[in-house]
Amino acid sequence: MLTSNPPIIPPAPPIHPKDLHPIRLLFESIHNSLAIWPDYAFDGPFSRNSLFGVETVLINDPTGVHHMMVTNASNYVRPAMMARIMRPLIGQGLFLAEGEEWRRQRRLLSSSFTPHNVNILLPHFIAAANDLVRQLDERESANLSKAYQSAALNAVLRALFSMPEQRERDRLGYLVTQYITGPGRPQILDGFAKTDTSFPFTLGKRRAFQRKWNAVVDDVIATRRSAPHDAENRDMLDLLIATHDEKTQQPLAPTEIRDQCATMIFAGYETTARLLFWASYLLTLDQGEQARVADEVNAFPPERVATLGDLEHWPRLRAVLLEALRLYPPVPLLVREPIDDDVIMGETVKRGVQVYISPWVLHRHRKHWQHPTAFIPDRFEGKSAPWTAGGAYLPFGAGPRICIGAVFALAEAQIMLATVLKRYTLAIKSKRPVIPVGRLTIQPSYPPIFKLERAKP
Repeated sequence: MLTSNPPIIPPAPPIHPKDLHPIRLLFESIHNSLAIWPDYAFDGPFSRNSLFGVETVLINDPTGVHHMMVTNASNYVRPAMMARIMRPLIGQGLFLAEGEEWRRQRRLLSSSFTPHNVNILLPHFIAAANDLVRQLDERESANLSKAYQSAALNAVLRALFSMPEQRERDRLGYLVTQYITGPGRPQILDGFAKTDTSFPFTLGKRRAFQRKWNAVVDDVIATRRSAPHDAENRDMLDLLIATHDEKTQQPLAPTEIRDQCATMIFAGYETTARLLFWASYLLTLDQGEQARVADEVNAFPPERVATLGDLEHWPRLRAVLLEALRLYPPVPLLVREPIDDDVIMGETVKRGVQVYISPWVLHRHRKHWQHPTAFIPDRFEGKSAPWTAGGAYLPFGAGPRICIGAVFALAEAQIMLATVLKRYTLAIKSKRPVIPVGRLTIQPSYPPIFKLERAKP
């Protein structure tokens, strides 16, 4: 797996020698959820803890993860905390649905994410990538964190609504960023809420955002539906409008279309932008790997991509993205609560206990990975979909609720990063380390300025 050179160890929050005091743990969780973990979490398979009377369990073993996420997945639901934070942004969409409603939505949406339909969306990704490099042209440096957010939003809005208009993209991007950095940040009382409407005095700003956000998304959908549209250039909204329930023959209701679009905007914008940032940052730390990926991209340039199969010409690029997803998983913490008492790995887990799976910890666990904190893309060589292997790799979740848009997200990221690396060699101006910060996604501690050196033709 390793080359002859020592592997690159990217910066990360400190690991504590023992559990933090409950008060410090509470406040650290809000500031940076990656900075709360004790050393034993990265060695043990199962651990218990308690915070202000709430019992928690951390599962760090593939067998336990598989039991909770696959074998007995129907017994585990998201706690009220997740709905309180996410519902203003994504409504009643697939991410938050439970039980039969979730099964119905998953069945209805699965056809929209087949490889055939993702192929339809590739021109939208290519157009957004070309917009990005045009914006970077003639510049010697750039805030790529911000640039990738704009580009990822461009890509997802083109794919959803065939929307290239900068002003509309900026409006939506501003609202999402405003929510994530404002009322969408976890609050202390979120962790103690029994329902998503508990402590209503804390929800005013979230409800105000939800009203405004729903109106904006509804307006975008109405504008797109009323405009002339080329049937040869389809987008995700076309697929959602055409979706019918095979059992009832009913189409998706307008509010359902809105909530699914809002879910895709968030998932396709924020998480993909972070993946592009972290992959680029890692490549600045390992210039040799960056050169190898650039050679691969030059041998099969992005403008030749016509189908998902064409992306197989970039195995090193894909491995870099998979390794970036390991080191910086899109969702750093999964939380579930059992409906009924259960036994996981021989341990009793009572109803009401909060069960944690932390992809951040699992992906850096010493028992499951060689050199777990190192950047080693070769560990994914020849692995086409390692998140389905039932192991210790959960960038898209696991089991029935595994992310429906994984192929979509990786295709977008591959095309975007390949287009940048064909044009530029990347480096970081500052010597200051970029520390990952756990919020809704994993964000950089500050947005470094990237040096853009025009690549040799």
